[in-house]
Amino acid sequence: MASPLIFLLAGEPSGDALGADLMRALKHKTDEHVRFVGVGGPAMEAEGMTSLFPMSELSVMGLVEVLPRLRTLLDRIRETVQAVRDLEPDVVVTIDAQDFSYRVARTLAPAPCPVVHYVAPTVWAWKPRRAKKVAAVVDRLLLLFPFENRWWDAVGQDNVFVGHPIADLQMVVPSTEAVKTGHRLALLPGSRAGEIRRHLPIFRLVVERLLESHPRLEVVLPTVENVADLVRDGLRDWPVGVHVHLGSPEERRALLATADAALAVSGTVALDLAAAGVPHVIAYKANPLTAAIVRRMLTIRYVSLVNLIADAPVTPELLQEWCTVDSLVREVARLLDDPEAADRQRQGMSSVIASLRPEGVSPSNRAASAVLDIMQDASQGAV
Repeated sequence: MASPLIFLLAGEPSGDALGADLMRALKHKTDEHVRFVGVGGPAMEAEGMTSLFPMSELSVMGLVEVLPRLRTLLDRIRETVQAVRDLEPDVVVTIDAQDFSYRVARTLAPAPCPVVHYVAPTVWAWKPRRAKKVAAVVDRLLLLFPFENRWWDAVGQDNVFVGHPIADLQMVVPSTEAVKTGHRLALLPGSRAGEIRRHLPIFRLVVERLLESHPRLEVVLPTVENVADLVRDGLRDWPVGVHVHLGSPEERRALLATADAALAVSGTVALDLAAAGVPHVIAYKANPLTAAIVRRMLTIRYVSLVNLIADAPVTPELLQEWCTVDSLVREVARLLDDPEAADRQRQGMSSVIASLRPEGVSPSNRAASAVLDIMQDASQGAV
């Protein structure tokens, strides 16, 4: 009897990392008696995936960027669907890459095997009506966050909370030297050009004010290659030298862990800071028109993932008209000067991170079990 064949589809680096972890867990649970095919990147290829085409072809964001490559993307959807029909896998697992994954699942429907989607669309933030469309073509959703299930339960979508991979990362302990100084601030102005242009000038004014009461303040700024030059340009003539850091995710986490506090734009970085145990303030300024549109669409009380998971204001959120220099200075200074306030935030963040590893089981292992379970149900005619 042939080993089970699993079709995996990832469209971006984060999905490639999740896919590789899932592949390792599946191999472990089946004693290597499993085969893989589909689309993936270097991490999945290292685990035994032969990608149908380069994953990089799917890593396109934004309408302007998509339009010139629309024909290629549509061809890749057809190619992916045809490969599933020809290969007849035991299960299809799409990983993040929401738009591409949904179009593949919709085109497949009715699919010849169970379809599992890993990383649920953020219907909890906006577009809640999209949940029904996803439920119509996906057999099982694997959720990263514990609060997501109520949106999917409401539309009858089979879902399993598997946890977030950040919960498996080893906590990095700040060095003794970093703890002694008590004056290290991490700045995270965003990973997109627009975010950096909007936030760096505000962050500069915050740092100038903080230097008045914290003259030994050290400032570090982890960033990524594609915006590093823009960041350096924005840091010219600052009143204090800023250590700009480019490196691996592990090096980034190690650097963050040496900070006594952080000022960060809203995004997934909140979980990085929580995992590193860094008290922080979330800031965000968008174009006023964009902000007005988004506010009408939002269905959530908080924007920080830490606060969303805790369902409580663990970390301050200063957004739009509340994102002022005075407010940011006040909240950051409180974390630098008030050990009790910093410790309360650390305790809240620790509880959040712990909740992302349910029952102490690795998220990748829970995801693998959920995939194997639906395969078994399908073989017995239960799906």
